[in-house]
Amino acid sequence: MNDDAWRKSSRSTSGANCIEVKYAFDYILVRDSKITRRPNLLFSRASWELFCRSVRIGAL
Repeated sequence: MNDDAWRKSSRSTSGANCIEVKYAFDYILVRDSKITRRPNLLFSRASWELFCRSVRIGAL
């Protein structure tokens, strides 16, 4: 995967639990920003949007 397309979470802070997100066609990839060689998590766009919405409203 091209590392240029990864975006760090706006909630990430230095030394904390950070994630990076990459939009890839109909899927969203998520990885640990400190250990980028580990396997990525894969979400459908609909699942990712539901997850983000749930986090924003405090449901998770």
